[in-house]
Amino acid sequence: MNGTLSSIVPLVEGIKQGLEGITYTEIAVCPPFVYLQRVAEMIRGTSITLGAQNASQEEEGAYTGEISCKMLRDVGCHYVILGHSERRHLFGETSEVVAKKFVRALSSQLVPILCLGELREERETGKTKAVIEEQLKTVLDKTGAEGFKQAVIAYEPVWAIGTGLTATPEQAQEVHGFIRDLVAGYESERRIANQVRILYGGSVNPNNAKEIFAMQDIDGGLIGGAALKAGDFLEICRAPS
Repeated sequence: MNGTLSSIVPLVEGIKQGLEGITYTEIAVCPPFVYLQRVAEMIRGTSITLGAQNASQEEEGAYTGEISCKMLRDVGCHYVILGHSERRHLFGETSEVVAKKFVRALSSQLVPILCLGELREERETGKTKAVIEEQLKTVLDKTGAEGFKQAVIAYEPVWAIGTGLTATPEQAQEVHGFIRDLVAGYESERRIANQVRILYGGSVNPNNAKEIFAMQDIDGGLIGGAALKAGDFLEICRAPS
């Protein structure tokens, strides 16, 4: 929940102007709902893709204040972030609610970016894998591994978001590998597991991006604070090349 038109317009223009030479990385931006249409107009004709930060599990109806997947498609969204830690822990979205949103997004031809992650106390008590498994399997039980042919997963350790803390590349890789194995073990779908993109979303910045993205099972980043500065964001986008 950052920005106004006076800051978002120059931010997007700055990203557009820095695209030259970035050919290896797919770039998507996910502004607040009220700026989606404006940003969609700004990025038309570029390689930047549009996404939203959340969506309703309902198709339409008397759900005042909610935004449907159909509406997001209508304004040009390709991606939608679902189950972000702040949605889970600040707004009480359960894994079951997130799974329903995931199903709705797929049926609406949106690509869900499914966020998974553990709290600090859960990591410190050795519950990281149990938490990740519960969050992921709630979705897998509804869609099967097939649902991840057109989906992205983002691992975001909650303790590393906005705290300045970052999992080591090895810590992040361990969980990313575990996530890929969970998808592979569901209906023995190693092929789908190998192709699904798993992003890291724990305080990625220009200083650590290259080392993090070098890990075998880390396919990119879900960028938060560093995406508010065009230069920092573009530097992260160049890191995998």
